[in-house]
Amino acid sequence: MSLSPTLPMALPDLPVARVAEIAPFDGQRVQIRGWLYGRRSKGKLHFLQVRDGSGIIQAVMFKGDVDEATFQRADHLTQETSLIVSGTVRRDERSPLGFELACDGMVVVADAAPDYPISPKEHGVAFLMDHRHLWLRSRRQGAILKVRARIIKTIRDFFDGRGFLLVDTPIFTPAACEGTSTLFETDYHGTKAYLSQSGQLYNEADAMAFGKVYTFGPTFRAEKSKTRRHLTEFWMVEPEAAFMDLDGTMELAEDLICTICRDVLADCGSELDLIDSIRSEAEQDRQLKPRREALAAVHKPFPRLDYKDAIRRLHELGSDIPDGDDLGGDDETILSRENDSPTLVYGYPAEVKAFYMKRRPDDPDRTLSVDMLAPEGYGEIIGGGQREDDYDTLVAAIHKHGLPMEAFDWYLDLRKYGSVPHAGFGLGVERTVAWVCGLPHVRETIPFARLMDRIHP
Repeated sequence: MSLSPTLPMALPDLPVARVAEIAPFDGQRVQIRGWLYGRRSKGKLHFLQVRDGSGIIQAVMFKGDVDEATFQRADHLTQETSLIVSGTVRRDERSPLGFELACDGMVVVADAAPDYPISPKEHGVAFLMDHRHLWLRSRRQGAILKVRARIIKTIRDFFDGRGFLLVDTPIFTPAACEGTSTLFETDYHGTKAYLSQSGQLYNEADAMAFGKVYTFGPTFRAEKSKTRRHLTEFWMVEPEAAFMDLDGTMELAEDLICTICRDVLADCGSELDLIDSIRSEAEQDRQLKPRREALAAVHKPFPRLDYKDAIRRLHELGSDIPDGDDLGGDDETILSRENDSPTLVYGYPAEVKAFYMKRRPDDPDRTLSVDMLAPEGYGEIIGGGQREDDYDTLVAAIHKHGLPMEAFDWYLDLRKYGSVPHAGFGLGVERTVAWVCGLPHVRETIPFARLMDRIHP
């Protein structure tokens, strides 16, 4: 057995087909390049499950269609052996794909070692996360990450189509958006710096230059949290627009979520079905709706709750949250189970929001802020609101929060030179994927999750 890959030079002069795009090749001979996902034999037949990253197809090898050496070689292939199979594409209604390959040739690129760690038996989460680099090859993980990719494409298309300019904001920052307690500190050539927890402050400058902008990239939070909703490194899209108020922000957020649900339903139905079909007993006990049904139920207008009404409703439902506190994960879970569409909670107390959040004119103790809570107990997926646009008020807020004034000189300039009402929000990609796919934890929503206790692999 050789573990060294060699791409054979004498390959059949056949088109290379991708499994996901196999239909146009019906009746044609093709070659498929991939890995052995599974194998079984029955008399003079080998049934080879071949995956190529886009999907899995069954290659049926009949003893009379290949030479003896190839037939015997196929009988001893190990899982994840890389290979090239050739044959004729034919329809098969019994196949989930709708097609199979009548195999007439096979070349092994590299044998896989026989001790592949992830076997068909059920493994614990810690084991699977330790082998995440291999776990990614499983059907369910592939489906989740394809849904993630579709959501990201939708987000970009949504904002590009509405005239928002994509801008990139710094990863290294000299100051925090919301205090330094949840930031990763680093040395920046002798100066203290932080990994960005949000691109918002810089995005406000971009919005004053271009009107409507969005940034999309990784952000970092040093929260010592082990909940199912938290990662230390996650991806966030943050739109910001000049001349937009809180109502405009909520409308934009609603439209984005509706578009995500529509596009995932249109393009990822089979992935959602596969995720639904491969759930642990613990997941099944949660009694989630089938994902197609859950996403189809999302419609505008979303339910909206003033913070005061949200507190009253929580008390009715048994929560003991004090009036004036921020909503905790349990409180978000309780509220988000009330409706099929996400719930918008607005008007949070100023004491629980960041220094830059604009106060309500009718109640200065509260802010023009909003959180969107995803249904079925998934909690906050969007947070945002209107930014303080008055220079003196912002200076006072920076002082009150004990932040270094010199770090915000440039930020204050935005209020000195042409200040306007402006607003925006941040959407966490991983939390959104978890809700859309009905996952119990955000760790499966990104190829390599970074958690408080995990930085490997």
